[in-house]
Amino acid sequence: MQLLTWNTQWCLGLDGQVDVARIVQRALALGDVDVLCLQEIASGFPTLAGAPGDQPAQVQALLPAGWQVFFGAAVDAWTPGGRQRFGNLIATRLPVLQVQHHPLPYPADAAVSSMPRMCSVLTVRDEALGAVRIMTTHLEYYSRVQRMAQAQGLRALVLEYAAHAAQPAPPGKPDTPFQPRAHTPHAILCGDFNLQAHEAEYALLAAPLSPQEAGTWAQPGGVPLHDAWRVLHSATPQPPTFCVFDQRFSKSPIACDFVWVSDSLKGHVCAMHIDGQTQASDHQPVLLELG
Repeated sequence: MQLLTWNTQWCLGLDGQVDVARIVQRALALGDVDVLCLQEIASGFPTLAGAPGDQPAQVQALLPAGWQVFFGAAVDAWTPGGRQRFGNLIATRLPVLQVQHHPLPYPADAAVSSMPRMCSVLTVRDEALGAVRIMTTHLEYYSRVQRMAQAQGLRALVLEYAAHAAQPAPPGKPDTPFQPRAHTPHAILCGDFNLQAHEAEYALLAAPLSPQEAGTWAQPGGVPLHDAWRVLHSATPQPPTFCVFDQRFSKSPIACDFVWVSDSLKGHVCAMHIDGQTQASDHQPVLLELG
């Protein structure tokens, strides 16, 4: 199974051109991709650079037959000019079992401009691994207060899903809102976290379970999430994924786009690749391969 995550900056390249086709073509050319997780996908923002159109629809039209697209709008606004949406997109050619979208915490921070954030979740079925929960997100850039709250929210969400997998409720009736759910211990959390590996939010996501978190379904001290790059490369730093070519936000390139895997998938991590060449966005795409 191969998954690619990429903050696309609404498909705005460093050449100033918005080109959805360029993003899709580059992403699919990087491997035998099964799942595509894109952040900063826009619809209805004519004043953004490049005047992006309905990008979820454009991505769907550009993908090969058999792919499905699921868009989660963290920002969903009604304006005199029409509806404006901005958020995460997951596309896949694998069978889809469940779709969910979760708003992340958004505490007030009057010091900076900010926007709501969310985590989009798609459970798919891989022929070898079975059901796998794909979670993609984009955390706040300007507000440290909000970013820490969102990291805490993500950790709680990961643990909530894991508890459902360990202690599933009795199945409800098919074709009703109480229909059986696709629970699985296998999870991948990816996206643009807007933080680096030395920061407190990263440590929070990587921390072992406390006795309170472990509850009745896991042992205290277990680790719910593993940075897939570190699974493969230990202490070797991940190559940068932001400000590689454009230093407006940082004079030095940084790694802030990560892929985390559940403990159940740690032994399946085979390879990771960061495309350090493309300039189709201000971020670099990250490809994960599971065996």
